[in-house]
Amino acid sequence: MPGKAAVTGEAPSAMVSTIDDTRFAERTPQGRLTAQRGLYAGPAPIVSKDLYAELEWGSAVRERAGIAIEPASKVSGNTYFGRFPASYWQRWTDVTEVAVEAVVTGDGQLSIGASDIEGDARVVAAEIIAGAKQQKVTLTAKLDKFYDGGALWLDLETEGGQSLRVEAVRWTVEAPEKIRPTAVTICTMNRADDCLSNLQALAADVSSLETLDAIYVADQGTDLVESRDGFEQVAKDLGDKLHYIKQPNLGGAGGFTRGLYEVAGHTETEHANVLFMDDDVLLEPDLVIRMTAFSNRTVNPVIVGGQMLNLLHPNQLHVGAEYARLNTLEPGQPVTHSLSTADLLGVDEETLKPNRQERRLDAGYNGWWSCLIPYEVVKATGYPLPFFFQWDDAEYSYRARAHGFPTVTLPGAGVWHADFHWKDWDEWHRYFNLRNSIITAALHSPFNLNLLSRVLIAQLVRYLLGMQYGLSATLIKAVEDFLEGPEVLRDGGVAAMKEIRRIRDEYPETKRHKATDVPGIASNDIGIINSAPRPSMQRLVLIKRILDRVLGRSRHSLGAIPIDEAHWWHVATFDTAVVTDASQEGVRVRSYDRAKMFDLARRGAKVIQRLRKEGAAVQEQYKRSMPELTSRENWKRLYEL
Repeated sequence: MPGKAAVTGEAPSAMVSTIDDTRFAERTPQGRLTAQRGLYAGPAPIVSKDLYAELEWGSAVRERAGIAIEPASKVSGNTYFGRFPASYWQRWTDVTEVAVEAVVTGDGQLSIGASDIEGDARVVAAEIIAGAKQQKVTLTAKLDKFYDGGALWLDLETEGGQSLRVEAVRWTVEAPEKIRPTAVTICTMNRADDCLSNLQALAADVSSLETLDAIYVADQGTDLVESRDGFEQVAKDLGDKLHYIKQPNLGGAGGFTRGLYEVAGHTETEHANVLFMDDDVLLEPDLVIRMTAFSNRTVNPVIVGGQMLNLLHPNQLHVGAEYARLNTLEPGQPVTHSLSTADLLGVDEETLKPNRQERRLDAGYNGWWSCLIPYEVVKATGYPLPFFFQWDDAEYSYRARAHGFPTVTLPGAGVWHADFHWKDWDEWHRYFNLRNSIITAALHSPFNLNLLSRVLIAQLVRYLLGMQYGLSATLIKAVEDFLEGPEVLRDGGVAAMKEIRRIRDEYPETKRHKATDVPGIASNDIGIINSAPRPSMQRLVLIKRILDRVLGRSRHSLGAIPIDEAHWWHVATFDTAVVTDASQEGVRVRSYDRAKMFDLARRGAKVIQRLRKEGAAVQEQYKRSMPELTSRENWKRLYEL
């Protein structure tokens, strides 16, 4: 019904498939395709306007949709959100020219700047404006000298006595014959306020999101988005674009896959897109325009990933593009030449050049904080694995690549997400990270079991020396469950989530406390004891620390350790270490327990030896089960439809 969101399910535990018969169909474009908008301020006050346009000299008033420039001033769009990623458009699309359209009032100059792989700037088009009154100005630039790198941007300049207002800036390209329909899918669980905020951001911009046909919200929580006061209004604003679904908690994989499932069941064309989006991001709605436009013009279907900016440090880019070292279980590796935790308003310490991603990069995978998947990929590759969460995004991209669909991480299509390094590694989700990484390695790497075993042993030893007994038990459980074979994925991870939380609850150091209220320890007795530098001869120090632990020797009885100094070689010198949590919201108390250490060491050695012997056979089980695990029928069963 127009003006009312389609709702599926009466409660998370009692879901009924009653979604309306929405049909996704290609449509004929009306005019040129908007590839991105020229914006001059962010979606929230915490975002610096310099990420959108930089005042090089003079004075200007920067607003979201326009800018007013005072006399003798210059504003450059050579910024993260101001740049048009020309290199990516030249490499992956058949577009040969891009136009910048703007509505202009006053006097001044508009010019299109360009860069190359080294970041050296040049001007490719310019126009002098005199006495304009709401005049539409169009500049064009060829996409012909950017294969290895470089971008385009719009610069604005006035002389003394001139003033200029520029608004409604649009970067446009020739439209395809048909526009692909796109559905946004937001997976949420007990983050009702965050999810509602992003729905409101989409609703406020929905008139500009021409390629957006539907928004699916898969609500897997008990604190429901629909319970918020603003939900009724946002449902009205989005009308029948919004489809609100309540379903059992199947983790991120289950929430995001629901969008693929629904689009696949309600599309008249295989040329459709599903755009995954996290519920707890600060959204830049323009990324919908940027990612869908790019997907509409790629020569062949590709997964289009958005970039992550750090929410607590809004000027920081998490990574330009990343890949995973599968056999050694290392996700999040920056691609060569990629920016990593880079201040987008700063300069490179070596070159002293501004931090711009000039080189075009090939990504291994993209996180699902924002990631667009064409339906052709799903049709050829299947649905995501029922991993619950962690590594579902990487596994899917590597599987898609094996079917001929690479992943492209598109610069300038960014959302702000909570900084990863503020999340503690010693949490229950580490189980899924480990288990799913081993499964992914089994499916998409040489799966060298000797190498993998050494990696896991090294991790286990570090955890035990660091008195992280719960984390050691988490690793052991992850390996054990991998060896159980594909059956461990049968319920989508629900039982595993409950079990790992039960196991970890038995280990006191997995719990967080206030520093002033640590059980059994007086607050005034906890003083900081700093770490020595990283040992130059780590292997010898490792042997010494192991011997000290076996013999029960320690250097310190009690002390506090900052999180950035909680290295195994330092923590292993304490009887009790009060370690700051990565969230900076409390502390963890790690206490030496010889019996636990020996028990976990024996269990760990035993299960890793099993992995070395049985791993190849289990690998074949997962490979044989892939078609069933990633099938529509399996997800239909998990959704209880």
